[in-house]
Amino acid sequence: MYGTEYDNPSTPDPHAFDILDLVKTGDWLDAQDFPPLRWAVYGLIPEGFGLLTGPPKAGKSWCAFGVALAISSGGSAFGKIATGKPRPVLYLALEDGNARLQWRARQLLDGNPIPALLHTVTSAHPNQVIPLIEAWMGVHGDAQPLVLLDTLGKVMPPAQPGEGAYQRDYRIGSRLKALADAHPGSTLLVIHHIRKAAGEDWMDSTSGTNGLNGAADFTINLHRARNSGSGVIRVTGRDVVESEFAVTSADGRWTLDGSTLAEAAQAAEMARATADLGDKSAEVVEFVNTKPDGVKAADVASACGMEPHTARTYLARLAESGRIAKTGRGTYTPVASVASVAFEGGTQQAQHMQQTPTGLSDDVPVPSERCADCGGLFCRCEVA
Repeated sequence: MYGTEYDNPSTPDPHAFDILDLVKTGDWLDAQDFPPLRWAVYGLIPEGFGLLTGPPKAGKSWCAFGVALAISSGGSAFGKIATGKPRPVLYLALEDGNARLQWRARQLLDGNPIPALLHTVTSAHPNQVIPLIEAWMGVHGDAQPLVLLDTLGKVMPPAQPGEGAYQRDYRIGSRLKALADAHPGSTLLVIHHIRKAAGEDWMDSTSGTNGLNGAADFTINLHRARNSGSGVIRVTGRDVVESEFAVTSADGRWTLDGSTLAEAAQAAEMARATADLGDKSAEVVEFVNTKPDGVKAADVASACGMEPHTARTYLARLAESGRIAKTGRGTYTPVASVASVAFEGGTQQAQHMQQTPTGLSDDVPVPSERCADCGGLFCRCEVA
């Protein structure tokens, strides 16, 4: 009878103690010693399951392949970020062939040998992909590997009977996350397209439902206007600082716009602050952004060649629109982004970082984009 489950409350369920074992106390949690977050690419690609999204033909595959080559060779990702000692990478390029991969590798490596730790797959049945990743991770999972799946559409299963689109997306996302979770320190990055009609929040642009973003530990969005060499990488996730970084693209190479993550974040902030502004307004914003301690109308008038009353008008309008901040009577400062603050300072500047099994150390310089000795893109000469 309905409600009889509440009869005889003094008689415990024989399974209750097993269920209560799932509960942890605050002092237990306080006593735990968890390893720090580890990174495939510091500041951009953490461990876990993530999505790399962007419109078709925006350069996602080139970007992912460049990261694969950097990590498998122990070079610098995005031209600036050290990845530490070489680690195994599995690149499932299911929309490409071996000839195209070879050509792209030689383009990015300037003819240097393709790293032996780069493992590639260009053809697999959809039902084989997840078992293949699982088997490969079983062999290389202790080496903090990177797996790149290009693209999700190649393995997306049909919905099961009675299953909605959200449940289907969350199911496949959870399955992929489980693969990464089984090997702490590893990263599984899945390339996925975006919808044509996107909302104000770039996370809403991910093709499909929010089930994919919900299952992922992090999401990276690569945005570049068509026929433009400038773009922005946006990052958000459970354990990462929500950030935007300016990047440039030329001949398939994606590079940070700046020598550090902080500078790339500031460049992205500058691009957003000056978007759709006239030349003079953009000039004022750019000047203010070079003065973190603040400026007054007289400073702007002198630097930008205008009358003080005109400078006051520009400053007031730009502050009202949120492009700059008014912090005191007649004083205006840049609008600091979360990313530019988070990655500022010596302990978090990526050009002085190298990946280690437990995180990052700052005792090894990042190799330059072009080695002065051999001219290679991912050379280790400078850190040998």
